[in-house]
Amino acid sequence: MDTLAAPVVPVPPGPPARPRRYLLCPPEHFAVEYAINPWMDPDRPVDRALALRQWRALASVLRALGHRVDLLAPEPGLPDMVFTANGATVVAGRVLVANFRHRQRAGESAAHRRWFAAERFRQVRTAAEVNEGEGDLLVAGPRILAASGFRTTTAAHREAQQVLGLPVVSLELTDPRYYHLDTALAVLDDTRVMYYPDAFAPAARRLLRRLYPDAILAGAPDAAAFGLNAISDGRHVVLPAAARGLAGQLRAAGFVPVPVSLPELLKAGGGPKCCVLELRSA
Repeated sequence: MDTLAAPVVPVPPGPPARPRRYLLCPPEHFAVEYAINPWMDPDRPVDRALALRQWRALASVLRALGHRVDLLAPEPGLPDMVFTANGATVVAGRVLVANFRHRQRAGESAAHRRWFAAERFRQVRTAAEVNEGEGDLLVAGPRILAASGFRTTTAAHREAQQVLGLPVVSLELTDPRYYHLDTALAVLDDTRVMYYPDAFAPAARRLLRRLYPDAILAGAPDAAAFGLNAISDGRHVVLPAAARGLAGQLRAAGFVPVPVSLPELLKAGGGPKCCVLELRSA
């Protein structure tokens, strides 16, 4: 039976939560067999059974918060399929399937496309440009925040704007530890974000300060704990339990931090948000 990683503690009224639909994939074939980011070390042992228990706890938390959890069937030979956020971006029922930079993950695109076809999503397109889904394309209310620098190209930003129908704001990442945007920034609601400034190029920092003057700024320890790899429904923010400082900042801003523990998945450079692709309906 799935168990919650942590109780959801009632707090006074704050920003509203909105039920979401999420796509997750059990880490039944999870392993660290190659190194495509600084967190991955193939010589470091991975406990797959423990990873599965931690993933189940995350799925239980999301269901307990009132969200729908759909499942993508894992496939042998694709050990990173658990990180469904990288597989696509979905806006108003329109799906842009990822085109992965590294060949080791290329097969995940076809797996995602098959799932969307089976679920009768009618507007599904595989990216022509290199693009790693919600890893680098984060929907933030009226816009998409998009990263370049490591995995997703600036040409992919233009393609995303055309296909998904929202204006795209380009942000350059410069620290290889934060190789995807969702490791350095989290969207809290349509108008608020939290991020780690040192992960971004100076021009991107200036742009973020202008767009989000009231953003929550994470410190280095919380960023290194993958605290920004978080899932928000507008009120509850599911984030790694080790990011205690960030949890306090969220609480002070009126959000409800919901800690979870995924240390096995962190061995591959993944956290809560990496495991969750939001399915935004038309």
